[in-house]
Amino acid sequence: IASTREAVKRAEEQSLLTILPKRGVMIMDAGPEITRACMDMRAVLEKEGVRRLLSAGRQELAQLRDNHERLLEEARSQPASDLSVRALATDLSLHDFMATGLDNPFLRQAYRSNRNRITVIQNARSFLPDRVVPAMQEHLDIITALQNGDIAEAVEQIERHLGQTLRWWGVGTS
Repeated sequence: IASTREAVKRAEEQSLLTILPKRGVMIMDAGPEITRACMDMRAVLEKEGVRRLLSAGRQELAQLRDNHERLLEEARSQPASDLSVRALATDLSLHDFMATGLDNPFLRQAYRSNRNRITVIQNARSFLPDRVVPAMQEHLDIITALQNGDIAEAVEQIERHLGQTLRWWGVGTS
């Protein structure tokens, strides 16, 4: 019981749920306002992460590119039944990579907490097979900019990807 209470308390600290005294808990609302706020936070943190990564000359992107290209090719030719699950894992691999540039424990914690909120949102809005091809292409555009060491282009592509994701989820910026 104590460990459950501690887990609920931590989840509330990350805004994953709200404790309703004497009534229970309410899971985070994955509505448009929260979705836009979480995606905006992700973009801010990732843009700063890539700025720091590129400034340090750190570009470990070959494996990320290969994974994205393989998934993109499969999605275009003959998608398997588990494509959405693998696409989500591939999607997260790039987002997590960009956050590795956040060499500050508070920024990393903010990213992890926000990643947990985005996971709740993604569970409410599944990664549809029709989104795999454009998402992987958007990711490849980000990877290309990173490989070229072009911070401005990487930031622009992250913003483009954010906008496309919000539109796809039906919560475009307003």
